[in-house]
Amino acid sequence: MKIKNYINGEFVNPIEDNWMPNYNPSNGEVCGQIPDSTKKDVEKAYEAAANAFPEWSSTTLEERSTVLAKIAALIIERLDSLASAESKDNGKPISLAKEVDIPRAASNFQFFANAITQFSSEAHESVGFNAVNFTLRQSIGVVGCISPWNLPLYLFTWKIAPAIAAGNCVVAKPSEITPMTAFLLGEICTAAGLPKGVLNIVHGLGAKAGNAIVAHPKIKAISFTGGTKTGAHIASIAAPMFKKLSLELGGKNPNIIFADCDYDKMLTTTVRSSFANQGQICLCGSRIFVEEKIYEKFKRDFIKKVAQLKVGNPSEETTKIGALVSKEHLEKVKGHIDVAVTEGGKLLFGGNKVAVMGSENGYYLQPTIIEVADNKCKLNQEEVFGPVVAIMSFKTDKEVLQLANDVKYGLSATVWTNNLRRTMQFSQQLQTGIVWVNTWMLRDLRTPFGGQKDSGIGREGGIEALRFFTESKNICIQYD
Repeated sequence: MKIKNYINGEFVNPIEDNWMPNYNPSNGEVCGQIPDSTKKDVEKAYEAAANAFPEWSSTTLEERSTVLAKIAALIIERLDSLASAESKDNGKPISLAKEVDIPRAASNFQFFANAITQFSSEAHESVGFNAVNFTLRQSIGVVGCISPWNLPLYLFTWKIAPAIAAGNCVVAKPSEITPMTAFLLGEICTAAGLPKGVLNIVHGLGAKAGNAIVAHPKIKAISFTGGTKTGAHIASIAAPMFKKLSLELGGKNPNIIFADCDYDKMLTTTVRSSFANQGQICLCGSRIFVEEKIYEKFKRDFIKKVAQLKVGNPSEETTKIGALVSKEHLEKVKGHIDVAVTEGGKLLFGGNKVAVMGSENGYYLQPTIIEVADNKCKLNQEEVFGPVVAIMSFKTDKEVLQLANDVKYGLSATVWTNNLRRTMQFSQQLQTGIVWVNTWMLRDLRTPFGGQKDSGIGREGGIEALRFFTESKNICIQYD
């Protein structure tokens, strides 16, 4: 597949006609080409967005809602082809793409199709001053959306849907590693009747195309999901330009397991929260803390369950662990495992590359469990973003709360307990943006999403996203 940029409703070659190979992670082979776009392509996309903005921002909420709902319907209509493309591009099991990624992308558009018609502002009567204040929520203009490779269409639409629902026009860049479903989204938007220029998709490297979006003087807001280091770089460019900025960054999430938990439910969910999407989800619970009195039992049962996960070609419905997204990422994750063992970590299961029959050159790795004794080890402090978890025991509530918070990240945490007092204490004192109790990855699209510390700034999701993609203006009228 030769992927092209989607600008002003048309698929176009990059202006300098430079291309990059797109690799299939399942077999290591080149499966297509993508544009190596530059500042020139971003400028062309901006001009299309700027030209479309006056008309799009003045459409009624019902008109915008209708278009977004049509996009959602077309995504579901094309679920099988989109799931196949996502699996081929990313390496994730096709079953996961069918069950989660593509349906959630449709839900993102449908949710904001509904939410924008209910988005309200505030009014305040100033008693004694014969005055009333009311707030307008106005579209920003042209905004930039940059999404990662781990949940390609899912997170791409998570940004685009609220941005265009709020009346903005978008210059978006998907990851250069996983461009296929973003390309197909352009076809869907055209079929749904989205006006030309409202959404523009520029493919290419972060250092070129992504940087050009962030640095563009007339792109007024940046929504980015990705690594913490890249987020810091983006902030250094955008902050002095006084752009609105939303950064959803890395995580090193604790999974805290108490002896009074619902054990069977916890065990099944912990396997999923550790290794879903090959552990390439920023919300995965990669640091597992288990109360001492059930630690040995958990260790035996967890290893047994993980050993049953099939590592295989993503196109097979029975595959539970697919390919990592790239050869470079595979080597990076394997390097983390080697360092952990060198530092004294005990390899309990996995840790090796896997040769899948018929796909021997694919980027496969066993799900890996490493027992550690010190929370300060690199494995517990650095984001690995792969099928690797560290486990260690704890004795007291105070001890595990300190361990959970003793990391620079603060995205999410999971707590397994049936103790109400403990539930409330940990919910309040865990330094994360999200706390799940007796569940994981149960997401209500109305709720705010984001992290503390090095996990980012700002919140996305629900009304928070619509607030980010609008500017508030207070109007004060005094009367006699």
